Amino acid sequence: MSQLFSPYQLGGLTLANRIIIAPMCQYSAQDGCATDWHTIHLGHLALSGAALLVIEATAVEPDGRISPFDLGLWSEETEAALGKALQSARAWSDMPIAIQLAHAGRKASVAQPWNGGGQLGLDEGGWTVHAPSTIGFETYPRSPRALTKDDIARLCEAFADSARRSVRLGLAAIELHGAHGYLMHQFLSPLSNRREDEYGGSLENRMRFPLEVLDAVRAVVPAGFPVGFRISGTDWVEGGWDIEDSITFSEAAKARGADFIHVSSGGLSAAQKIPLGPSYQVPLARAVKQATGITTIAVGLITDPEQAEAIVGTGEADLIGLARGILYNPRWPWHAAAELGASVKAPNQYLRSQPRQYSKLFA
Repeated sequence: MSQLFSPYQLGGLTLANRIIIAPMCQYSAQDGCATDWHTIHLGHLALSGAALLVIEATAVEPDGRISPFDLGLWSEETEAALGKALQSARAWSDMPIAIQLAHAGRKASVAQPWNGGGQLGLDEGGWTVHAPSTIGFETYPRSPRALTKDDIARLCEAFADSARRSVRLGLAAIELHGAHGYLMHQFLSPLSNRREDEYGGSLENRMRFPLEVLDAVRAVVPAGFPVGFRISGTDWVEGGWDIEDSITFSEAAKARGADFIHVSSGGLSAAQKIPLGPSYQVPLARAVKQATGITTIAVGLITDPEQAEAIVGTGEADLIGLARGILYNPRWPWHAAAELGASVKAPNQYLRSQPRQYSKLFA
């Protein structure tokens, strides 16, 4: 039996297989509100046969958006708009849908990638950005304002408020974005956090804000509701956040009720030197899993079904995250199931597309 297509229990959520659709920013919202693009995007991915679909990085306040076109979940309007898109997807798919809650910190206020992605000026629709310290992202001209302790408390409540909205929307899980150089990662890394209070300095202090966010979210969701973190396993920069730090953080998060750790890497510094290649981030997930025993999701250039099967089958990670690969091939789970002799759920409208040689593909 294929391990990739075996079920998995994540907190109180039963997953049909080990394939997760990782969150991918679409830069297509209007004032934080989901649009028809999200209805299309989420709808077709919900027919893919994966076990769980995670909605893109969703800002907990307007200033937390990466771009002015980022999705948000901070108001009645943003909640209603996302609910409309979810209603359409759920009309045709019973795939559980989760959400990634995020704040961009010093990497906020930028143009859409297809418009250059640079930091927007205040006269171009941009805004004043915030961070642990006044150290800006290397390629952006405008420095951030350092968050006060009152700001930090307010942001914890903002994450909790978005978590309440997530539960009301019937979402299945929450992933907290602590990776890719965004706000919680900025607190974690010594390269971006130069604070001299209880939120900076030692590793324990640098972990304080993300763990307080976890506590705030955990306190407002039901028992058994899965909550976890996306982390960058390493900054890929000497003197930065590294895998040993990630293990320590994952242990602390697990002790405070985190259900999973989704392990990628980088994004904090332009000086990063990433050794790109197939499965290049899997060793980071394996190290976290082996050291802590927490459920881990591996992601990053996992493109081949046998590759994914080996990662799960050998215990390097519990779950596989697909991002750009499933945008390119939205039926990747179908093809993987066919290759591995497994079955996958398909919508009734597509059942007649089952190839003759795979007579048990659509169970």
